[in-house]
Amino acid sequence: MRRIRGASAFLAAALFVCVAACSPKSSRPENLKAEPWGETSDSVGFDLKPVDNRSGPRQWIATYSAKGKTAKFRIELGPNHAGDDEDKSLHVSFGKGRFLPEPGSDASIFLIDLKKALEAKTIPNKVERAPSLPFEFAILGEHQSRSADGGFSDEPPGDWTAMKIFLGEGEGEGEVFLNLNPVANKGEFSMKDADYGDIVLAELAKIF
Repeated sequence: MRRIRGASAFLAAALFVCVAACSPKSSRPENLKAEPWGETSDSVGFDLKPVDNRSGPRQWIATYSAKGKTAKFRIELGPNHAGDDEDKSLHVSFGKGRFLPEPGSDASIFLIDLKKALEAKTIPNKVERAPSLPFEFAILGEHQSRSADGGFSDEPPGDWTAMKIFLGEGEGEGEVFLNLNPVANKGEFSMKDADYGDIVLAELAKIF
């Protein structure tokens, strides 16, 4: 678990940033449920459709439609497990997953919108397509509610899973938040850090 172990040292800060700063707690009464997804400047949402894959890992088909173009890709998540004692105290778990291409995808508008949300400088050209794009993930919160401003909270409980994923290798490694709500059939990419924008976009373009 090379990258995940490297990340463990700052997961306390990352968890605070994700849940408190980029995902502030809601002040609404507990009997009100958060909006499943709302437009924010640093995130791009997409629709999810579960794949019936009972004998394998969890999978969803993700679609993003805008301006007459529809991007399609598959999300696959393997089982997650607890880390060391510090990770367990933070209720953070880890695992591996991958993105898979889907036929008939036109991601031209999706990449433009991701570029803006992730504060990337350029959209990569001449990208070599990959049969799959592996990543490692850290689950920062489960059963989360999401407010319209992009914040996550465990009170009131909701249907979102907030996670951070690690893409690429070495100096070309980037991080981005990937948040999923299989009940509302929604997901989103959300910016972790503007410094990772170009790296993340270049990696995702291999699949989209």
